Parts: sequence; structure tokens; C-alpha cells
Amino acid sequence: MTNEHDEPADGTPAPDDQPLSATEFRAVLETLGRPVTTASGVARVREWSQTAASDALDALVDAGDLERLDVSDDPRVWYPREFADLVSPEHVVVFPDRRELVVEHPEQFTRAQLTQFAHLVDSSGDGAYIYEIREEDVWWAPYDHVDDLVRTMRNVLPERSPKLEEWVESQWRRARRFALTTHPDGYTVLEAESPELMGNVARQKLDADHLHAPISDTEGWVVEGKEGEIKRTLYDAGYPVQDLRDLDGGADLDVDLGLDLRDYQRDWVERFLGSGAGVLVGPPGSGKTVAAMGAMSEVGGETLVLAPSRELAGQWREALLTHTDLDPDQIGEYHGGEKRIRPVTIATYRTAGMERHRKLFDERRWGLIVYDEVHHIPAAVYRKSVDLQAKHRLGLSATPVREDDKGAEIFTLIGPPIGTDWAKLFEAGFVAEPEVELRFVPWGSEADRDEYASVTGHERRRVAGSNPAKLDAIRSLLDEHADAKALVFVEWLDQGESYAEALGIPFISGDTPHPERERLFDEFRRGERARLVVSRVGDEGIDLPNAEVAVVASGLGGSRRQASQRAGRTMRPAGSSRLYVLATRGTREEEFARQQLRHLAGKGIRLTETTFETE
Repeated sequence: MTNEHDEPADGTPAPDDQPLSATEFRAVLETLGRPVTTASGVARVREWSQTAASDALDALVDAGDLERLDVSDDPRVWYPREFADLVSPEHVVVFPDRRELVVEHPEQFTRAQLTQFAHLVDSSGDGAYIYEIREEDVWWAPYDHVDDLVRTMRNVLPERSPKLEEWVESQWRRARRFALTTHPDGYTVLEAESPELMGNVARQKLDADHLHAPISDTEGWVVEGKEGEIKRTLYDAGYPVQDLRDLDGGADLDVDLGLDLRDYQRDWVERFLGSGAGVLVGPPGSGKTVAAMGAMSEVGGETLVLAPSRELAGQWREALLTHTDLDPDQIGEYHGGEKRIRPVTIATYRTAGMERHRKLFDERRWGLIVYDEVHHIPAAVYRKSVDLQAKHRLGLSATPVREDDKGAEIFTLIGPPIGTDWAKLFEAGFVAEPEVELRFVPWGSEADRDEYASVTGHERRRVAGSNPAKLDAIRSLLDEHADAKALVFVEWLDQGESYAEALGIPFISGDTPHPERERLFDEFRRGERARLVVSRVGDEGIDLPNAEVAVVASGLGGSRRQASQRAGRTMRPAGSSRLYVLATRGTREEEFARQQLRHLAGKGIRLTETTFETE
């Protein structure tokens, strides 16, 4: 929850007396390093609004200086007329048996569509991407009908692939063979598509702790409170469970949201209300928190918000008081520091999952449960919280990826993904697409290289991450962006303290007293301070201000989610933004860095690789 409740300002409109010239357009291309650009690219470089950039580009087309290309419903791209021969079409190769796609130089439309049904496996610096269509990609594809999913596939594949389409349709049906429903007498029923599935799958995988005696050949009476375990067990057996229960919403609660939702946020809320459950998967800065409050207003029932930390719980309270008409006495917090149940209660996952507190939460019939930073759910310590009863369940996460490959389990336990198409939000100008560069740094000296070779395991990662030459690379980047607000991320406390002293800027870590940390962040937000070094404390759970430049100096053994969160610190509604990831050349940091950034590439964010040249 990082500044997501802030309404983005539109970019500066193009001055009427300074229209974009063909020469200036070529300068934009040079800045972007591409032969073509979308309107959002021009908007970022010129710091204009999306509409102003589109109008200026259309004027150049009318004047005969530019060409414009439309690809289905993809955002338009513009390029100089003489560049027409250089605009090479993408190339897509399909391997139906392996369910893999190799895409060379994919257009933005193709990348955006692939995120709806495929998983990025690998990418190379020369523009080649390898995608895989996994079972879970089909199970949770954001469509109401399999025909819509197949239509999307046909939009991006060079030709129809009957074998692949047949497999996709079979997986779609597989994900709908079990369902949890509510019996007229009020208890929960597990329904199977056939007697064979109930007998050979459900009854084999589940026991008397999960199901009472059979109701019929295709129905089983669920033991109260075991719904979450049943979902997990059958998911592990390869059968996702549709949760179609008609749960009691509890007491009514009128909530008036004091903000107007953007079009895509309204779409998110409408899709969520249509199914009663889901996970909002939008980039940082896209306003998932605001959308969640919009869902609260529409549901109109008592709400439980679950967050991973007390600090984030406090931020939720402030956001609710700022952007809704809820009174302070209608909002309670329940965690180690405070324990009050109210019509809107904000609790930590850990507390909500403890047996001694569960009864209090179970006794209240919630109209809505909001799972913030929902990627934590598969962890054992948080899992019990998903068994809490609620009529509606809404998860929030920019990055529902996990290194234990349990990301798809999130959608089984909470609901299907909503709002996964980052590229459309980038192109519409609601969130700035960051320029992401992986910069390789050579060793500062032979002694540093020798030290790396002499150690193993975690110590080797630490030596590579602390390569002294990275300090010179950071100085170079900060000088290159002298007028930009910049954050430098580090993994280790001693490294952060060393950088802070060498660069003459403050270091913020988990050891920094809360008042001092908030003072420094507030100065950064107001523009009174332009540089901060930040430890892992900035990865999630704090209201970290956005920056124009972020430099990841170390921590590359972390997760893809961590990389996305750090990239999110530069996602702003207007202007250009940059993320630099530093990796020591010739070490495992190179592969760690590519692994971290793969999730971003899969979301349509363009990546480049360069080498820092020492003097």
C-alpha cells in the first residue's frame, strides 16, 4: 500500500504555441532509444498528458511527417515516414506439444495479451521472449467464457493451433469440475461434476475431517470451517474448486467514498462484484487501495481488512479516515498493539490466524474481507486467515508471484485475478511505465575478485552484492540524474551505512526510529530532500514515497516480487522514470538479476542491459 490512495495529477498539456515538430519527435525517439513509440513514450519524455501527446502526434501524421500503425485494439504506435522499412513485424513461433511460444520483438499489444494466458519463462537481450502456457494460467485466465480466452490466443498466434486450443479448453473445464455451494438448510456442500470425480478424487483425497456422510453420488456435506483445507487439497490434486457459496453478509454498513474512481478502477470493482471474489493485480500506483474502498462502498457490509504488519494497518486506518465518511469510532485495529473489533476492523494476518483470537473474528459475519499484500497467503503462518467467513473476498497485490511457485494457490483461496493487464494502464497514462536497465558492474580490483572466488554460499552472494565498484556506479547514476529524486536500495545494514556516509545522504532501515523515518520520507515527498538510501524496509508495508529514479545496489538473491515492488517506487502518473539494477559481472548476480526482472518483462515492461564502464 504505497501511496496508492493518492490521486495522480494529469501530465502537463502541450503548449498551444509549441506544437511537436518532426525534429523534436526524432529527438524523443533518440531519448527512448527506439525507432517507434506510443503516445505514452512521448508523454513521458515531454512530461505532457496522454491526450496532449496523442493530439500532437496525430497532427504530425496529418502533416505527412509521421506514419501511424494500429494493431487490433492495441495502442497506436508512431514512427517517421522514412523509418517504415525499419519497423520489423514481430515473429511468433508456437510449439503446441510443449505449450510454448517464442516471440521475437513482440509489440506492446502482443505482450499485453500474452499476460492474460501465458507465463514468461525467459527473455534475452536481443528481443526474444519464451512464454509457457501452464495449467494454472488457463484456470485463472481473466475471462468469463473459454471462447473469450481462445479469441485472445488467436489474436496473437500466427495461425490457429487446434491441438493447443483443445488442451486449453480441457483445462478450462477441469477448473470447473468441483464447486462449493450453500445448501438450502445453510450448510456448505462440495459438488462434483460426476460420481467418478466425487469417488475417485474427492473421497480419496479428503477424509472424515473434511466431509460428513455423502448427500448424493456427486455431493458431500462439508465439515464447518474446512472449506479452505478442501480448496488447498483439491488444488494440489490438480482440481481448482469454484467457491459459489451464498454466505451471510452480516450487518449493513453505509460507506461513502470521497473520491471518483477512474474507469479501470470502476471496471475492477464491477468485475469483483460480479463474482463476489477476486484479486486485484495492478501495478504499484494504480490505486488498488482506492478500488478496495470503492468495493467496500458497493458491498455495504461490515468489513475486515487483513494486513501483514501493524504499520500497514495504521496506514489503512488513515486512508479510510481520509477518503471515506467513516467515523473514527467505526474503525478498529486488532493486533499486538491494539485490540478493538468495530464495523470496519483492520487486523494483521498473524493475529487473525491465532486460535485464541479466531472466535472473535468468526462470530462476526463480514460482508467483505480485504487481504492486502495477498501474496503472503500461502505461507503457513497466514493460511488460517483464509478460513474466515465472508460474503465477499478481495485480495490486493501488485506482485502475486512467489519463489515457491504457490502463486496460483492465492487465486484458489481468494478468487480469480482482476486487472492483470499492466500495459493498458501504462499506455493510458494512468501509471508511468518505468525504463528498466540491468547494468553490469566489473570488479573494483583483482583482490575483490579473488575474495569472491575464495568463499561459497551466502558469503559469495554478499561479496558480489557489496562489490566496491558499485559505489562508483551509483555516483555516476546520481550525477546523470542530478535533478531527479532518487532511492538507492541495499540489502545489508553495513553496506547502507557505508553508502550513506560516502554519498552524504541518510540511510533508512528497520532500526531507524519511526519518527525519524517518517520525517525523512516526508521531506523526500515534499522535495526538500532528493536522495535516500533504503534497506529492505522499503520493499513493502510502509508508505514509501515514489521516486523518479531507483537504484538497486544489492539484494539480487531476493524474489521477482521484490524487484517488482522496487520498480513500483518509480511508477508515477506523468514524466519519465528509471530503475537501475546493478549486478557484478561474471557472478551469479547476473542470473539472479534476470530472474528478478523476468516478472516485469512479462508485464510488458521493456528491459535493457548495459555495462558500467570504469575510468
